[in-house]
Amino acid sequence: MEKVRLQKYMAECGVDSRRACESLIREGKVLVNGEVAQLGQQVVPGVDRIQVENKPVTCDDKVYVVMNKPPNVITTARDTHGRKTVMDYLEGLDVRVFPVGRLDCDVEGVLLFTNDGDLAFRLMHPSFKINKVYMAWVKGQVQPETLKRLEQGIRLEDGMTSPATAAILQAGNRTTLLKLVLHEGRKREVKRMCAAVGHPVEKLHRVAFANIQVKGLRPGEWRRLSGEEIRQLFQCVGL
Repeated sequence: MEKVRLQKYMAECGVDSRRACESLIREGKVLVNGEVAQLGQQVVPGVDRIQVENKPVTCDDKVYVVMNKPPNVITTARDTHGRKTVMDYLEGLDVRVFPVGRLDCDVEGVLLFTNDGDLAFRLMHPSFKINKVYMAWVKGQVQPETLKRLEQGIRLEDGMTSPATAAILQAGNRTTLLKLVLHEGRKREVKRMCAAVGHPVEKLHRVAFANIQVKGLRPGEWRRLSGEEIRQLFQCVGL
């Protein structure tokens, strides 16, 4: 029987993203056949008994969901401080899923969920250059030369950002509405880019992720992806 890496199998079963599963293993929260698992350990699916925080891991049918994430909600599968998370809004979904990437607490808009670890890993990996479209309300009046800087890449503390697409949708003396299309998934990337060019973000809304949108969904509502949307996601990452 073929063995697979434990964290990969856990992600495929919808425990969490592969990176988060690695953290669970490091923290000693995963048991294989009753013994504390080690990072890099291999298991035989269907033979080895795996538990996470004393709960058995089983593989469910693959599920793909999009939510219109409301503001002031944490994007995480679990929170140790008892704060409200996006998982609290998935009422009626009887299969365990995890969010694909993260949105800051105050950011709203498109957030994908799945229990397909391989797809989630590829969607989050920068090498696949998945489009993420944002509407950013920023302070001040943005000039055309500033747009060029955003498009060419901004030097942040963790290096240069990849080229982006930027456009002014609405200009005012105090606030400008920008449309930004990014291909990376760095932490707080949009906010850091805008702050670096002198226009801090006042409000941020993600309107599309890999062409998936949330039209018709109110904040906090979710729906399963259509077959065509799922096929598009698989095509984006070469699956």
